[in-house]
Amino acid sequence: MNGIGAHEVVIEGPDHTKDLADLSVEHLTQVLTAYRERVMDLHRDRRLRYVLIFKNHGAKAGATLEHTHTQLIATPIIPKILQEELDGSRRYFELKERCVFCDIVQQETAETNGRRMVLQSDRYVAIEPFAPRFPFETWILPRRHVDSYQSVSDPDEMAEFAGVLKETLTRLNRALERPPYNFVIHTAPVAEGELEYYHWHLEIMPQLTRVAGFEIGSGFYINPTPPEDAAQYLREVAVET
Repeated sequence: MNGIGAHEVVIEGPDHTKDLADLSVEHLTQVLTAYRERVMDLHRDRRLRYVLIFKNHGAKAGATLEHTHTQLIATPIIPKILQEELDGSRRYFELKERCVFCDIVQQETAETNGRRMVLQSDRYVAIEPFAPRFPFETWILPRRHVDSYQSVSDPDEMAEFAGVLKETLTRLNRALERPPYNFVIHTAPVAEGELEYYHWHLEIMPQLTRVAGFEIGSGFYINPTPPEDAAQYLREVAVET
């Protein structure tokens, strides 16, 4: 396989002192739209199979630039973690004839549950997943079934995503005193076509604990914070509206 790829840095704003949560919803909508446009452009190169969108915020999360930014890396293969997620989602669909992420959204928004819900809007939910790898790991998922981030073409839908992301990051900042974090957008590969078994989403992982020998050697993660407790703590944070 040839070593083909692309690496781009999205500078999120001109102000060196602001991070993503400090931007206005309108500004953040422009940033998120830029991600989408760059993904669509990179996928015009048929040698590239996947574009990974990720953010390292803070030195402990791997950031080497202080100015707020996001990175896009395009690769000629589908990353291992995403391929495993795709395979697992496909197996669930073959068994249940439903998308596993749609089932997660339905379960977490049920009136009798909601213990892991951080916030929700008409189109999106922010939750603490059932089995998080890290304390305060938070996912944002669209309520409707859509397999890829680049399919979010409605400006109002993108603006609503910006609003949910901003509030989620603000709650994490206030609850955890601006922690270093990573986020990754999980999205279906373009070459796969529309997938009825996969559902794009964003995963935010605050870096509050260290990955050590047990995790490296076993692939199992030790998380001392139950997701229900984390969700309640984030819900109770005061956020200006």
